[in-house]
Amino acid sequence: MSQRNPVVSTSISHATAPGDPPFKNMVWIPGGKFMMGSNRHYPEEAPVHQATVAGFWMDQYLITNADFTRFVEATGHVTVAEHAPDAALYPGALPHMLVAGSVVFRQPRGNVDLRIPSWWHYVPGADWRHPEGPQSSLKSREDHPVVHVAYEDIEAYARWAGKELATEAEWEFASRGGLDGAVYSWGNEFSPDGRIMANTWQGEFPAVNLQLHGFERTSPVGYFPPNQYGLYDMAGNVWEWTAEWYQNHRKPASACCGPAKSDARTLSLDPQTPNIRIPRKVLKGGSFLCAANYCFRYRPAARIPQQVDTGTCHQGFRCIVRVKHEDGASS
Repeated sequence: MSQRNPVVSTSISHATAPGDPPFKNMVWIPGGKFMMGSNRHYPEEAPVHQATVAGFWMDQYLITNADFTRFVEATGHVTVAEHAPDAALYPGALPHMLVAGSVVFRQPRGNVDLRIPSWWHYVPGADWRHPEGPQSSLKSREDHPVVHVAYEDIEAYARWAGKELATEAEWEFASRGGLDGAVYSWGNEFSPDGRIMANTWQGEFPAVNLQLHGFERTSPVGYFPPNQYGLYDMAGNVWEWTAEWYQNHRKPASACCGPAKSDARTLSLDPQTPNIRIPRKVLKGGSFLCAANYCFRYRPAARIPQQVDTGTCHQGFRCIVRVKHEDGASS
């Protein structure tokens, strides 16, 4: 995959892999013990604890719109965002919420109250083919990460591809690239030698987007430098789904990365509908909307919950393949 932004030279890990990659553009993650989480940032990341993962293969790149197009053409899959929500599952939902669509970020004009994530909007007609709504398209974005995919969509893709989804520990270990305890996937300095290392919000979120790296929203996969394992976009660009159920050890510090409580499929968080409890999975890695002044989550330790029935304009995924032993078990 071409690099349109010259990358910083890295020393990619060549730990012994069990044979050749099972699929193109997968790299071997050697596994091992590491310190997971952070005690220095957001409360939901604590406490730091030792975790162990076995070696596995991981996609170097996020799943792109071109990848997802091939999947849909082969299977006829229709994503959650392309279905109107079932009114029986969402009692109390307003009529405008019961139409096919998804959650989109819209930049506010001027300063807003950061305690209220008013920049999130449920947009009818928004889906993976129309990232900002029905008038948008994938033109010139074939190599950008697919977005607006709910958990059942990525599970379907993984099955079709013969792959799986990483646990939170596997994902974080891979993101760290062997730099145990480092703040970022590439080390402890956000911008070494002035170099922009990931697609994150440039400026004062949400009112000022300087776009110093040239992207208002998603960027092509593989544009920014890889980590030491040869993985691209393990920070920023889009949040990544994991297979892990979210354990609410501590309340997330902000709602910067999720939609407002009343948006369509997110009624599980609405105090007026306490009986609707939609399960949540862990997302990792941060996105193009993460900024130091509000959502400092483009770090391996960062984690947020996301309802399994809801995708947004800044969530995507990649897959893994676990090694099968002679007894048929996966490591």
